[in-house]
Amino acid sequence: MNTKQLDRIHTGKGFIAALDQSGGSTPKALLQYGIQEDRYSNEEEMFELVHEMRTRIIKSPAFNSRHILGAILFENTMDRSIDGQFTADYLWEQKGIVPFLKIDQGLAEPENGVQLMKPIPGLDELLKRAVQKNIFGTKMRSLIKEANPAGIQKVVEQQFAVAKQIAAYGLVPIIEPEVDIHMADKGQAERLLKQEISTRLSALGKDVKVMLKLSIPTEDNFYSDLIQDPHVVRVVALSGGYTQAEANDKLAHNHGLIASFSRALSQGLSDQQTDEEFNALLAQSTEAIYEASIT
Repeated sequence: MNTKQLDRIHTGKGFIAALDQSGGSTPKALLQYGIQEDRYSNEEEMFELVHEMRTRIIKSPAFNSRHILGAILFENTMDRSIDGQFTADYLWEQKGIVPFLKIDQGLAEPENGVQLMKPIPGLDELLKRAVQKNIFGTKMRSLIKEANPAGIQKVVEQQFAVAKQIAAYGLVPIIEPEVDIHMADKGQAERLLKQEISTRLSALGKDVKVMLKLSIPTEDNFYSDLIQDPHVVRVVALSGGYTQAEANDKLAHNHGLIASFSRALSQGLSDQQTDEEFNALLAQSTEAIYEASIT
């Protein structure tokens, strides 16, 4: 584990940029960026375009270590290069931004009010490659759609089982059991989730470090005890479908919780913008998210 990167994530000011749309979400991400499906004819061309989009974001002067602590990458992005360096190396060596890798393969079908992660075939090989590519940590997402105790227990059980496998490679796992922001009983689901997480954290070996990526809670500062847990490097918030303004406002009411936004970060960016327009809008977004994260 890179101790400089660990210290930066644990104590630094800023937020985590999520640049990890993949698979079925990639066409939507490109469409939001102004690239229609007729611009590519196969998956390779699609991923080339999305890498160009991410490269433009990463190389922008607005994407800097004053605002941004880390960036979450998709596997395809990890394997590609920016200016002759693998993406993770470029992030850290040129930008001072800590690289993470999304490792999940999407969500299983709903059961007991939740969607577990699909199986991750070849995970050990992926983790070995991540270490070779100088990745610091990983991210994996589940989804909670109802305040169902059995379902939430299964989500947390699965997340922590995989987290232990990841930690064995010296990587820091980001555990992401997202709570659907549209749930009528969101607050109850969060209470069940926090209890399950607390139980699992208490059972970890003393040297195991994890991060948590959670929906912005219904009750302000609800996750303050998790933020203080000795096993937890950082607790970060996902935007979960909120607009950037909504997410920033809610985040600012939760001391110690920092952003890990995807859609809220790239909101308004377009392939058709000049570099000046693109960089100005991205600078506005990073500044707003940074201010909400350090409140």
